Amino acid sequence: MPSGGGDDPVGTVGWTRFYFADDRWEWSPAVARLHGYAPDAVAPTTELVLSHKHPDDLAMVHALLDRVRQAHQPWSSRHRIIDTCGALHEVVVVGSHLRDDTGRIVGSEGHYVDVTPTLRAADEHIAAAVAEVATNRATIEQAKGMLMLVYRIDADRAFEILRWRSATTNTKVRLLAEQILIDVRALEHGERLPARSVYDHVLLTAHTRIPRGR
Repeated sequence: MPSGGGDDPVGTVGWTRFYFADDRWEWSPAVARLHGYAPDAVAPTTELVLSHKHPDDLAMVHALLDRVRQAHQPWSSRHRIIDTCGALHEVVVVGSHLRDDTGRIVGSEGHYVDVTPTLRAADEHIAAAVAEVATNRATIEQAKGMLMLVYRIDADRAFEILRWRSATTNTKVRLLAEQILIDVRALEHGERLPARSVYDHVLLTAHTRIPRGR
């Protein structure tokens, strides 16, 4: 009889078994659930298994299955599964020989690892990083715009000034730009803008008002 029981190996989602002679499949309860089915609710077939592959991965998995049938060699794959609810799962599957009691190779056993949570965490980290970059860029662009208006210079020159103050005071450009904007918004004035000397003072001293630890 093939090795393995009903329990999924530690660290994996579950297993599938594919028998070469009659093109027959078995899968563990966990892999059934991964595809969106209750355990024992449906018998897996080649058509069913392939129907859940992401369209962009289908040709690759199809070719892999053909090679497994012909060469009977260990294999591995990383591809995407779409469950019955339409949710996407990315899995790593490592295949090994499936043997009978005499040691003869009768099929292939694949052990599934669902890497989707890791990918989601990475996606969330990337999204947060992109959002932070966008926020930083917006802050710096606003400070550049203020300098362009006050000193009647172009965008490149305005950024050079921010970089100069950043390097001179050992302060991050974003923090410096943020503090400059805070200071400028706090300036009191009537219909006329403050004298340029007021902005000079803001520019040259903004770093001293940045809270410690930022």
